[in-house]
Amino acid sequence: MRRLKFILAVLFIATVVTSGLWAQGAKFQIPIQEHRLGNGLRIILSEDHSAPTYSIALTYDVGSRNERKGRTGFAHLFEHMMFQGSENVGKGEHFILVFNNGGSMNGTTNQDRTNYFETFPSNQLDLGLFLEADRMRSLAITQENLDNQRKAVQEERRLSIDNRPYGKTFEAISDTAYDNFAYKHSTIGSMADLDAATVEDVAGFFKMYYAPNNAVLTLVGDFDSQEALRKIEKYFGDIPQQPDPPPVDMTEPEQQGERRLQLEDKFARLPLLVVVYKVPPGGTQDFFALDLMGDVLMRGRSSRLYQKLVREKQVAVQVFGGPQESRGTSLMMFGAVIAPGKDPAEVEKLIYEEIDRIKTEPVEAWEVDKIRLMNRRAWAQRLQGTLSRASLIGQYTVYFNDPEYLAKREGYYQRVSLEDIQRVTRTFLKQSNRSVITTIPKPPQAPAQKDGR
Repeated sequence: MRRLKFILAVLFIATVVTSGLWAQGAKFQIPIQEHRLGNGLRIILSEDHSAPTYSIALTYDVGSRNERKGRTGFAHLFEHMMFQGSENVGKGEHFILVFNNGGSMNGTTNQDRTNYFETFPSNQLDLGLFLEADRMRSLAITQENLDNQRKAVQEERRLSIDNRPYGKTFEAISDTAYDNFAYKHSTIGSMADLDAATVEDVAGFFKMYYAPNNAVLTLVGDFDSQEALRKIEKYFGDIPQQPDPPPVDMTEPEQQGERRLQLEDKFARLPLLVVVYKVPPGGTQDFFALDLMGDVLMRGRSSRLYQKLVREKQVAVQVFGGPQESRGTSLMMFGAVIAPGKDPAEVEKLIYEEIDRIKTEPVEAWEVDKIRLMNRRAWAQRLQGTLSRASLIGQYTVYFNDPEYLAKREGYYQRVSLEDIQRVTRTFLKQSNRSVITTIPKPPQAPAQKDGR
C-alpha cells in the first residue's frame, strides 16, 4: 500500500509540472475567444505566445454518418480531394507551400467530422488562412482528380482493411452492432460505391458540406487575436454561405438479444475476440463513468483484465478497449488477442466474470484515483502542442457545440462516483446489449496436386 501511494504521488507531481496549462495544481485552462462571420463560419481563437508557431484546424461537420446508401466513402474521399488544388493553388502545390515555409499538415476523417490542419511559424499566418480559404471557396473537382484520388482511396482500403490482419474484423464490428446506417458502414467506404461516384455526386457533396456555415476554424498559438480576426474576414468573409445540410437521424433501436459473428482471416496469426456493448454518446456523464470503468479493466499492465488474462491465466497476449467518444450511440469495446493454443470461449468467459464482479462489488477508490492521475498526465502531455489543442477544440465544438469542452473534461471525470461506475456497468453491459465477433486464423490451403503426381 505504501508503494502504491508513492507511485500515485510521483504521477501527480509529474502531471502538475508537465504543462503550463495547469498552474500550480489549478484546474485546466485554455484561453478562448469565439466569433462568427456573416457567412456562418465559426471562429475559435486561443492565443499562446510560448513558442513562435501557430496551428490552424478547419473542422467540417461532415463524416461518414452523413453518407447515404450507395454513396459511401465520400467524406474520406474528400480528405484526399482537398489536396488536389484550387483556383489559386496548383495540383500538389499545397504540400510544397506548407513544407517550404517550415510547416506541417494533414487531414483526418471519422464517422462524425472531417478536419484539415497545418502548423506554421507565426510569421506565416496569412499563408495558412489563404490555403484553407482557397480550397473551401474553389476546390478543383475534375474527372482527373476524382479518378486518381478514387484509386488512392481504394489502394488505402486494400492496405488498411482488405489485406491486413483483422482489417475486416473492425469493419464487421460496426456492421454487426449497429442497425442505423449512419454508423453501420465503414468510413473508408466500399469499392463498389467508390467506383460508382461521379463528378456531379462529388461536387454536390462538396457544395453541401464544405461550406463556411458548416465549419469551425480554430487558431491556437502565437498571434494577435484582433489581427487574426481581420485576416480571417479578409480570406473567408466572401465565401458564400450554403443551405444547412439535412440533419442526420442518429436513433438506434434498443438491441433485443446478443449478436455473434465468427470470421476467418487468412492474414491473422492468432485468434482475436472483440465484445462490444451499445452505450450512451460521448459528452454524457454516463460516458465518463463507462470510460473510467473501461480503464480499470483494460488500461495498462495493472488493469484487472491484463492481470487476469495475460499474467495469471496466460490465455491472452494483449487486452485493449474502451468506449468510443461518438456523437451518437457509442460502442464499449473489450478486445483480447488470444494466446497460442488457447480457447477464445475461455477468454470470453473470464471477461464476463470481471464485468460481473464490478456489478456486484464496487471498484476500489484507489483504482479510480490512479486512472484520474494517468488521465491528467496524459492530457497534459498531449496538449502541450498547439496542433493537438486546435484539432480537439474544433472537434468538440462540432461534436458538442462547446469550445470550452476540452477544459471541462477533467471536471466531468472528477464528478464520477464509484456508484456511477457500478450503475452504468449494470445498465449497459448486459447480454442482450452486446455483440461478439471472433476472428480465427484461416488454415493455409494445401497446394493443388498436379495430374500424374
